[in-house]
Amino acid sequence: MSGIGVIAASGQSAIACDTHVWLATLPPDGPTGGLFADRTPSDW
Repeated sequence: MSGIGVIAASGQSAIACDTHVWLATLPPDGPTGGLFADRTPSDW
């Protein structure tokens, strides 16, 4: 294994987790059924 992917991804984990945590902690009337990136809806 070269480790290139690990090096490239290691600094991005906090950024990548931000939207996941935001979506998991939304109130019941929050957005659902979409694709989100950086806390904003994204087109498929």
